[in-house]
Amino acid sequence: MSATVKNHTGQKLGSDELALIKDFTTASKPLEGHELVILRDYRTGAIFTECHIRAAKLISLGTADVPLDPEEQAEYRANREIVEDHVAFEQMKDDANQRRSFSNIVCEFSRSFDSSHPIKIVGGQHRFTAISGALATNIDEWHGLKVYFALNNEQRIDVQLISNTNIAVSTDLFDRMQETLAGPQLRQWCQDVGLLAGGQDFADKRNRASPVTVRAARTFIVNYFKGRKLSSEVFDRSETTPVICKSGETDSDWEALKASNPNLWSDSELRDAGKAYALLIAAQRNAFAPQPGKKRMNSDFAEKSLNTAVLSAWAFTAGVLRANDARLAKHYALKDQSGKDPLNAAALAKGRHKSDSENYRGLGYRTDAKERGRLAELFFAQAEKGGGISPNLVDIAIKKYHAKEAQLEVIRAQQKAGV
Repeated sequence: MSATVKNHTGQKLGSDELALIKDFTTASKPLEGHELVILRDYRTGAIFTECHIRAAKLISLGTADVPLDPEEQAEYRANREIVEDHVAFEQMKDDANQRRSFSNIVCEFSRSFDSSHPIKIVGGQHRFTAISGALATNIDEWHGLKVYFALNNEQRIDVQLISNTNIAVSTDLFDRMQETLAGPQLRQWCQDVGLLAGGQDFADKRNRASPVTVRAARTFIVNYFKGRKLSSEVFDRSETTPVICKSGETDSDWEALKASNPNLWSDSELRDAGKAYALLIAAQRNAFAPQPGKKRMNSDFAEKSLNTAVLSAWAFTAGVLRANDARLAKHYALKDQSGKDPLNAAALAKGRHKSDSENYRGLGYRTDAKERGRLAELFFAQAEKGGGISPNLVDIAIKKYHAKEAQLEVIRAQQKAGV
């Protein structure tokens, strides 16, 4: 089938672009092939067409296994994982078997990587999977595609983002895509220190026992450097509430940190902190690993080290203790507590203050500023003598946090009044 290309891009198409468009029409035989309209997205300059092709062509030429950065990070994927047990996906598969024609499947046509599957699905992988299942029973309907051509890396990330941005998509996926565009450094650092396994990517949505998210990794690093700015001698009279990095948007604090620390990824002290926390995560999970013949272990307790408040406070404390080798060693040795879980999650769960609401579940469940501040006090106090976290230490840390906050509030009021 030959195509008459109607160029509505406002600019002359290049020979490479025209060759790709011709390749697409020849291979996929779109319904609109006799008058394929080419448009331009002026936000990025990307060119695209909207058309319909048969399921058989879509499945034979298409793949949802698409790298975000095929040249530099080809092993890492942009798409979310298929949610097999979601009720909406079950309905989608049923619709496909009822001969529904799907639309707005977003893809890039390119043979520069995986040439046998030039239709790269970047938005609509669940629909693509449902169509594939229906095709297996000889249901070969027309389906609507938005096809991009000759994308550069900036345009590709933009297409990925707009194709995956809806209220059902986790902000963690957005963060992962943004970090992939920035380069492999954060992922490689996490793999090197053990926060991610070798070859593993960040989680696209925070779930129990899932890999760390981009937000968690950034939060760890930002708080470690935030703590390094504070001397342990002034900890008791300073503001020591850790922060949590933004998610689903550009984080100016994270970008500023990278800009001001050109040797960030080779910083040996940061690397030691990352390795120590990866070991703490493993030790906490191992303490609650299923045992033959024993009752089911507490999964909340097993994942306590990946609570964002716990992670940020531990990293902040590691930064504060950077210059105190003895106390830093006790902080890192928390993972070695024998005969109990390193974080003593049961003791954390019982920790509370008289000002807490009735529905407060104990320390280490929430992630608000108060929770982070209390945990920073706890980790700092534990590092003084070592020996692990006890109920008494939890109680003292909570009271110290509230006493410090009251003192700082007085100081801020005096400064405001000029006293």
